[in-house]
Amino acid sequence: MPAGSPAERHKRSVALFSVCAAVILTATKLGVGLWTNSLGLLSEAAHSGLDLVAAGMTLWAVSISGRPADERHAYGHGKIENLSALFETILLLGTSVWIVWQAMGRLFFKAAQVEVNVCSFLVITLSIMVNTVSSRALSRAAHQHQSQALEADALHFSTDVWSSWVVLAGLAGVLAARRFGWPFLAQADAFAALGVSGVVAWVCWKIGEKSINDLLDASPRELQEKVAAAARVEGVTEVRQVRVRRSGPAVFADVVVAVGHAIGLERAHAAADRAEQSVRAALPGADVVVHVEPCADKDDPLTMARVLAERHGLGAHGLRIYEEDGRRYLELHLEVPADLRLDEAHDLAGRFESDLRQAVPQLADVVTHIEPVGERPCSPQSDPRSEASVLAALQGFLPSAGATAHDVKVRRVAGELAVSLHCVLERGMGVKQAHDLTVLLEKHLRAAVPDLGRVVVHVEPPEVE
Repeated sequence: MPAGSPAERHKRSVALFSVCAAVILTATKLGVGLWTNSLGLLSEAAHSGLDLVAAGMTLWAVSISGRPADERHAYGHGKIENLSALFETILLLGTSVWIVWQAMGRLFFKAAQVEVNVCSFLVITLSIMVNTVSSRALSRAAHQHQSQALEADALHFSTDVWSSWVVLAGLAGVLAARRFGWPFLAQADAFAALGVSGVVAWVCWKIGEKSINDLLDASPRELQEKVAAAARVEGVTEVRQVRVRRSGPAVFADVVVAVGHAIGLERAHAAADRAEQSVRAALPGADVVVHVEPCADKDDPLTMARVLAERHGLGAHGLRIYEEDGRRYLELHLEVPADLRLDEAHDLAGRFESDLRQAVPQLADVVTHIEPVGERPCSPQSDPRSEASVLAALQGFLPSAGATAHDVKVRRVAGELAVSLHCVLERGMGVKQAHDLTVLLEKHLRAAVPDLGRVVVHVEPPEVE
């Protein structure tokens, strides 16, 4: 999100509020703790003091994390929030160790007299109220803006709420020990401090685990599955790889999808666009990159043959499949470099055929016609007599088919005739019907002109007047 945006201003205002709350609570707990000599209150003061440092760190982190990406930080500055959360974890761990040390000293080495009065209970009650308000405000903002720094700060203040209740119970235990003569409650304050340390240690584990995972770009499995499911849109054959990383509140998703090899560049790009939009809908605000790879359908021998030919640096055309007695046979023209010897070209074709049979095991046989790629331009010669024979043959076929022809070219190339023409058919005719008619036309021409070789017929609808 851009720096200075309403969301960034909201994050900073909530973080500033937590700083002010931490200042008030630290000062109040420290003063009353020193007055009453309560380790529970002093531990709470230390905890709130570290919360003040952590809240200041959070305020700084959310101010930096909103800066846009630059040349040195291509993924933005969001990781500063993860570092802030890890720093708060270290502070909490230090607090826990200090509390345990002091409590064990009072329990086993040097007893301390704790003075319990109304102020002790009032300051803890105030702490519970302020921390509850701060924790809820921070938690709402963290959830709204996906901010780990604010989430860590919210956990800090929520632990203050839990630990304050523990200290309150400890103070009540000390008071009960004095008034009712129950000596086993005399050390309740120290035990309350140990309870605080236990809560702090548990929060250390939760915050630390999450911040380290984000710093190491670990992502929950369910998040990756969510992205993969969103990327399976129309046109996508397979989702091959998903990588998701967090950088503070920002989420980056890199997705590799496979599309049909024969669908063409434009349709492949459209499928990638649909996948990106779907993932962004599943992860609002995410930075999504979709990489497209071709995928050959093993159930389509023709596509697989073209794909394997390209992988071998060869060209394939004139592919045709025959089915006899429930078995499939494939014939094709295989284009190889023109400067190869016959044995080299045959080895290339053999490797291609072997890979094709392995990829499409249902093929009973593969027959390749080897031909050079990139043939030189031909030098045609005119042949008026043959041209007249071709035109006469056309006049004997086209009127009965309701068709006309133009741009008829007849050339003699390498000893054989080559014919090309444009054939005008009815506008509403189907493609299959038009193709069948051109096949009949070619057969008619070959029967009428014995030495006819190559025939190319271009079909088109009549021009609109």
